[in-house]
Amino acid sequence: MAMRIGRKAALAGLLAGACVALSAMAEAPAQRYTNPVIHADYSDPDVIRVGEEYYLVASSFHFSPGLPVLQSKDLVHWKIAGHVLPALPFHPSYDMVPPYTLTDSISKPVGSGMRYAGGVWAPAIRYHNARFYVYWATPDEGIFMSTAEHPGGPWSAPVTVLAGAGYEDPCPFWDDDGKAWLVHSKVGAGPIILHAMTPDGTKLLDAGTTIIEDKVNLPVLEGPKVYKRDGWYYIFAPIGGVGTGPQAVLRARTIQGPYEHRTVLHPGNGLAGPHQGGYVETPSGEGWFIHFNSTGAFGRIAHLQPVAWKDGWPVMGDAGLPVRDHAAPRTAARSPDYRLQDSDEFSTGALGLQWSWNHNPDPARWSLAQRPGFLRIEGNRARHLVGARNTLTQILQGPAAEITTRIELGGMAEGQRAGLALFGVRVPWIGVVREGGVNYLTYANAGRELRGPALAAGAVVLRASVRADQTVQFSHALQEGGPFREFGPATELAKFSWWKGSRPAVFTYLRSDSDEAKASAPPGQIQRNYIDVDWFRVKVAR
Repeated sequence: MAMRIGRKAALAGLLAGACVALSAMAEAPAQRYTNPVIHADYSDPDVIRVGEEYYLVASSFHFSPGLPVLQSKDLVHWKIAGHVLPALPFHPSYDMVPPYTLTDSISKPVGSGMRYAGGVWAPAIRYHNARFYVYWATPDEGIFMSTAEHPGGPWSAPVTVLAGAGYEDPCPFWDDDGKAWLVHSKVGAGPIILHAMTPDGTKLLDAGTTIIEDKVNLPVLEGPKVYKRDGWYYIFAPIGGVGTGPQAVLRARTIQGPYEHRTVLHPGNGLAGPHQGGYVETPSGEGWFIHFNSTGAFGRIAHLQPVAWKDGWPVMGDAGLPVRDHAAPRTAARSPDYRLQDSDEFSTGALGLQWSWNHNPDPARWSLAQRPGFLRIEGNRARHLVGARNTLTQILQGPAAEITTRIELGGMAEGQRAGLALFGVRVPWIGVVREGGVNYLTYANAGRELRGPALAAGAVVLRASVRADQTVQFSHALQEGGPFREFGPATELAKFSWWKGSRPAVFTYLRSDSDEAKASAPPGQIQRNYIDVDWFRVKVAR
């Protein structure tokens, strides 16, 4: 009896404390957020909640490591937790196999030796039987999946679920009866195809059935995400194309259909295409939809919309229009200190999670260990920067940013280029060209170089100031504190670069009449044709 009384007293105390906490929450002013919640190119986002944490995955295309996983406690503030793919193993062209048809002045043809615009398309993340599952397609190789106990990894090696070219945007679904399903689209958008899967999600059990195809009412149908709610099966899917398309939702009483549909989020309030994303609920049952909006050089940035349910249909935003700002989600916890990683002093012995190489790197040509505190990159012979190996990039953050890096030049060879780029189509950059035994400050755009003064110093500090109007102004200094002097014109950034926005990058290569294959030398023995990157610092206008 005493034990019961003690438990009742403890329970009463907990309830009283909870009432006080709830009262305090009710009295506190409602926190608000402003869209976009992620002003960076995390396109085709999908999101889940596990406990008090939210996890988001996004397309990464030809960049390696690939398939980033972001983490948040409040759906507003995010940080990078890891990557599903340490490298892209799907085809030799992810290692870049010369010769190349692509140049610094064109966006295509890409050619068979590269995978620009290939790689990871529109992943889906789910949590099932205490494991995380991510599915994605590469347009040239097939549909793949990987699993992990923790979202930061390690993730299992990719499993081929469906081999072959032409598939896109897969999403798994485990039903209440334990049956597993996979839906996906096809490159070119549509139709939506359904497969039965083995319970472990690794194999398909049939050839697939088309369950949705309506090119008149559901044009450019892609990016399906499957949910079940109150006995209904829902497929959230964008229509109408990346630039100006709305978001549709379809529902049926069985997963095989037939499906009816509604458009639930329309262009408006400054968003031409509130398009493609994932749905998630807070512990209190609030509904939220994270989607992208295409913004040119900044890529496809993420917006957050409230979702209410009426008569079995979701109502997104403000009566179907995107919100500019809104009361923040009532989550179990908040993460105002979370932010996307960016600056790097190269002092920890490992690259920060913000970094990805253009295609798979050449391990023999870069090192953080050879000169501790510096990133050493060896230049390879290449005709153009788009064919250079070990170009190290990160996602550009907006609405404006200042990117600065210090590079030591003592290891450069004749004909070598090195510098700071906004990597994408036409590849504008500021850097150094070594010619006739002299280092020259150089600006370039679309492969055309503007030679500047000779640099007698053994190091240079380079800066790219990216403005909200999607132009970049380059400048340089001879020492860390400046003064900085502008060099080259304000340059318009490419509005779309192989499905990605522009990316700050450091690079080096030796201009040549031919493109050099991947090195066969062992890692950590770079003795010539190199630069040492001292640090890389980013200031974002928030």
